[in-house]
Amino acid sequence: MEAAIARGQGRSTTGATLESVTLEVIMPPTVAMVIDAETDNKARTLMELRMAVKNHKGTVTPTAYLFQRKGRLQFEKDERNLGVDEVLDEAIEAGAEDVETDEDGNIVVWTEPNKVTAAAEALHTSLGLKVESSDIIWDANEDTKVPLDSGPSAKVLAEFVAAIQENSNVQGVYSNASQGTLPDELWEDFASRLDA
Repeated sequence: MEAAIARGQGRSTTGATLESVTLEVIMPPTVAMVIDAETDNKARTLMELRMAVKNHKGTVTPTAYLFQRKGRLQFEKDERNLGVDEVLDEAIEAGAEDVETDEDGNIVVWTEPNKVTAAAEALHTSLGLKVESSDIIWDANEDTKVPLDSGPSAKVLAEFVAAIQENSNVQGVYSNASQGTLPDELWEDFASRLDA
């Protein structure tokens, strides 16, 4: 509990200031990934992450150009059961780039990274929406997504993501993989481990 509170304040449990670290990698079979972490020891965290990449036959190389940084706001579903149509105009005025609903029926608003807070406050004020979660993610460009067509490749990628997420400094893991011809079960196992 103390670690979570400290991390929310931008500090480690020892009181040291946390630094942001981003590692860009290509994993077999040519899937680009971006790993975000916050740490009080940048060198140690980079070493641990690079070792995990190497152990899973990946390569550290620039991949951020295959992604876009986006702000993502997810609002709690309320008794009004508002849909995209009811929220769209206010969201655009608040700086949203897109509005959609997720599989649970929650409103999801996409913004530029620097407009997340302003959009959340504006939609709370104008529509009374309550933020369930907000973050800034790496969203893969549609034209650079890599279809996964091999079950063994998907399993190796899922194992890699699980290994990376064991590092308590990791905040997010993003991939440009798409389902391809992969069976739903294998795809869901892999996709559920990602942050976007």
